[in-house]
Amino acid sequence: MKKTIQDYLKGRILIIDGAMGTMIQSHKLEEKDYRGERFKDWHKDVKGNNDLLSITQPQIIEEIHKQYLEAGADIIETNTFSSTSIAQADYDMQSLVYELNVAAAKCARNAVNKFLSSPLSTCGEGQGVKFIAGAIGPLNKTLSLSPDVNNPGYRAVTFDEVANAYYEQVKGLVDGGVDILLIETIFDTLNAKAAIYAIKKYFRDTKQHELPIMISGTITDASGRTLSGQTLEAFYISVSHAKPLSIGLNCALGAKEMRPHIEELSQLASCYTSAYPNAGLPNAFGEYDEQPHETAHIIEEWAAEGFVNIVGGCCGTTPDHIKHIAEQVKNYKARELPVVEEEIFA
Repeated sequence: MKKTIQDYLKGRILIIDGAMGTMIQSHKLEEKDYRGERFKDWHKDVKGNNDLLSITQPQIIEEIHKQYLEAGADIIETNTFSSTSIAQADYDMQSLVYELNVAAAKCARNAVNKFLSSPLSTCGEGQGVKFIAGAIGPLNKTLSLSPDVNNPGYRAVTFDEVANAYYEQVKGLVDGGVDILLIETIFDTLNAKAAIYAIKKYFRDTKQHELPIMISGTITDASGRTLSGQTLEAFYISVSHAKPLSIGLNCALGAKEMRPHIEELSQLASCYTSAYPNAGLPNAFGEYDEQPHETAHIIEEWAAEGFVNIVGGCCGTTPDHIKHIAEQVKNYKARELPVVEEEIFA
């Protein structure tokens, strides 16, 4: 019987990949590269719409996935951070959402298949199976905060609009063949709750077996709160009803700054924990200077302390970062799940 991701998580710390945007930027693509032949006459500029590359430059996206797999990633994320109708409205590409998600999932699957059939892949523990996480980003509109300082009650979107946008994305990811759904970079828990609602509704509607859900929030300042003001504990409680495979943190902070929050989460969570920090904090030019061995050294300490089950990298990280992280944590035991006693009501 094929081992599940839960089976692997019981045995060791798993590795999730690093930044997609950082790797795309290294290709120095121009407007015409983003457009490709199909969108050469599109009425809006599309440079910067990284998700579109899954359709117009699939070979680039596949190669990035392949580099992360070769670096030791067990889980790779689809190139779908902005593949919702709400985010794609910036480019008037709402009609492409389903196709974007299917195409991105297929890029990831092609990369996995090519890697597993290559001489670099061995059939040892952790090498014979790779998992694809359908990346579900936070949106460029928020349900908890008003974009108008003069009208704090105003919202740019409704809960139903956000849930419907996520529902469409989930359908594309599932049809494309992902193994996991990853709600990530959460700065507004209400947006995340809309994503959870959409996922649960999709599987109820289709009567398919529900895929595991990973949830990853973002702590935006030293006080340990999300952008919408929640403490880490409040965030965890707010989303734990989804019964996720894992809850974790990514983005915003480097590993050094993230450490106390990962320690706290490891004590709170009854599920597995994940952490994929940036390559340090950005410099004055918005670039990341932390070297692979530096990031890996800090994450190794988390592994030694028993804080984590899944680790990787976010903004600024590269396959080299992931290779170093994988090497540094491979000999440490994964965090053990706490024994949670069920309340018995008379």
